[in-house]
Amino acid sequence: MSPTRRPTTPPGDPPDRPLPTDRSHPTPPPTTRSDPAPPPTTRSHPTPPAADPSDPAPPRTNPSAPAPPPGRPSRRSGARSVSGSAAYRRSAGSPRGEARRRELLDRVADDLAANGLVDFSLRRAARAAGTTHKVLLYYFDGPEDLLTQSILKLRDRRIDRGLAAAARDPDRPLSARVRDLWPALVVEEGHVLDQAIGLSMYDPGRYAALGQGASQHYLPALLSLLPGTWTERRRLEVAELILGALRGFLIDRLTSGSNDGVDAGLDALSRALDREEAVDSM
Repeated sequence: MSPTRRPTTPPGDPPDRPLPTDRSHPTPPPTTRSDPAPPPTTRSHPTPPAADPSDPAPPRTNPSAPAPPPGRPSRRSGARSVSGSAAYRRSAGSPRGEARRRELLDRVADDLAANGLVDFSLRRAARAAGTTHKVLLYYFDGPEDLLTQSILKLRDRRIDRGLAAAARDPDRPLSARVRDLWPALVVEEGHVLDQAIGLSMYDPGRYAALGQGASQHYLPALLSLLPGTWTERRRLEVAELILGALRGFLIDRLTSGSNDGVDAGLDALSRALDREEAVDSM
């Protein structure tokens, strides 16, 4: 009788049954973030300042225009800095811009003729012109340039007034026509032009432009009064004589406060010019 075999598997379990899964540690649910996600970062751009209505608009650029050659700045993109302030574009030179520039210059020149050079400043000029200093810097290269251009404008007025007086009767003797120049030298803007000459001598490093070229400015007007039949050398000599004498009379009038010396000098100058003209009749 063969021995009885002992079963190898526990009673009630089928053979080859897989072991049940251990469920004593349940799988945790997926972790969720309790903190809300931060909002997306956006770059904040500061709001640009409002444009000054008195500032001229910059010229429009043509995107299809060819780029300037290397080494040469573009006329439209060029900018300049005046006394460390922000750069302003130059006037494009259009007829409208030139008319506006002349209007501003006339107003500043009127203020100088009335109030002189004392305490002249860019802000004073802006008040006189009825605008802002930024607009003046748009049309002029700073306060020194504005002052120089205003002095030239006043000098042109003096010359035009003198020539108009001398041309009333071109058939009169030269001495009489030159004598008619004197009233035009001592009215309105005359004292400002005298101040400008003194300032150019006092501080030539800064104000030399106020006096430079003054002689060349007056000489063409004086030469136009002289006979065209004279030689160029003779006409230049007589014109320089008249210019030097009139300048001396202005200084005498300013320093003495009297017209007595001026009247005596004008009499002597008239006799000299009469003798000069008499040479042609000999």
